[in-house]
Amino acid sequence: MHDRVEKRLANNSQGNAFRAGDDGDQATHPVDIHVGQQLRIRRVHSNLSQTELGQKVGLSYQQVQKYESGKNRISASMLYEIASGLNVPVGCFFDGLPEPGSEEGATIAPEADERIAYLATAEGRRFVEEILRLPPKLRTRTLAVIRAIAGEEDRAEEDR
Repeated sequence: MHDRVEKRLANNSQGNAFRAGDDGDQATHPVDIHVGQQLRIRRVHSNLSQTELGQKVGLSYQQVQKYESGKNRISASMLYEIASGLNVPVGCFFDGLPEPGSEEGATIAPEADERIAYLATAEGRRFVEEILRLPPKLRTRTLAVIRAIAGEEDRAEEDR
């Protein structure tokens, strides 16, 4: 996903260029994706479900899902309400974005955000929970297996 964001930022220097996608549909702006990821991370960190957050701020869980995916933009007033519901400053949703007008536009989604976003998913949480159930020695062996599998996939991609 972050590769797509970086490519769009590199290919389009003006924000309005994000409104028209390749297929004629509206494309999701990289900032909307980033803010949605930050929302998901903060919600999970607060140990709230999408339904619980929605109830706090008067939204359906589906709307929270759309905000988290970046599919729907969050208005300033709703972002304020969500920040209040999560008891975080509004600015935290923009952490990690380059300053407007800077030359860093292509680095809008750092690799660390991708890792945190994965851990904020149900799959990521289950993965960590299961790993933590293993004894330390087995965790080390499991990590070695994962590295070997990842290395094999990298080599397979290089051969293509």
